[in-house]
Amino acid sequence: MLKHIGFIVFVCCLTLRSTAQPVFKGGQPALDNFITTKIVYPEYSRQNCIAATIKVAFRLDAAGKVDTAYVQDGPGIDLDEEAVRIVRMTSGKWTVPNTYAIGAVIVIPITFTPDYSRCNNVTNQSRQAAIANYKAQEQLQDAITNYYKNKYQGKGDPNVEKQITALKIQLGYDDSFINDLLDQANQKFKQGDKAGACKDWNFIRNIGSDKADSFIAKNCR
Repeated sequence: MLKHIGFIVFVCCLTLRSTAQPVFKGGQPALDNFITTKIVYPEYSRQNCIAATIKVAFRLDAAGKVDTAYVQDGPGIDLDEEAVRIVRMTSGKWTVPNTYAIGAVIVIPITFTPDYSRCNNVTNQSRQAAIANYKAQEQLQDAITNYYKNKYQGKGDPNVEKQITALKIQLGYDDSFINDLLDQANQKFKQGDKAGACKDWNFIRNIGSDKADSFIAKNCR
């Protein structure tokens, strides 16, 4: 099961420029609590003690729903995706004044800080190496998922399956990894984040496993 115990998530104040500001229902304490309770700390960054501040930019419509959300500044790893997911989950939880300029960009910096009592032996150099390794792995990951997407459409090349299997072993895509992803997807689904859960379930399918097929059939069609 994915854990985020031992990590602290700090949420900075909203960066807004207009005079009439949207307010998260319940105020800043409620926003802080929402993020800390909803976040599913990405396993790769947790294991590698990666600290980062992710600046997520988004827009609200008049009903307080998140219209657009994207990373304005981040390290380009799994923390980015989780920060955006959380911001999207705040949709509908904002009170927007009548005088607010709809379409204005709001920025929330979210800082992920590792528990240094657990990460004392992890150097900044090793963290940077982990970030670089994550980005390098993404290309290999794409090769795997593209292969299985084509295979499910009857277009897979059986001559490269051994290479794909070797890549899966290299990236650690084993039963333990898949079970972690299933737990992660389950957490998201329980939070009401069906899209996030379906993304994880489809990723499991697209690395050649059928362990998420029943969840996809039931929830993602």
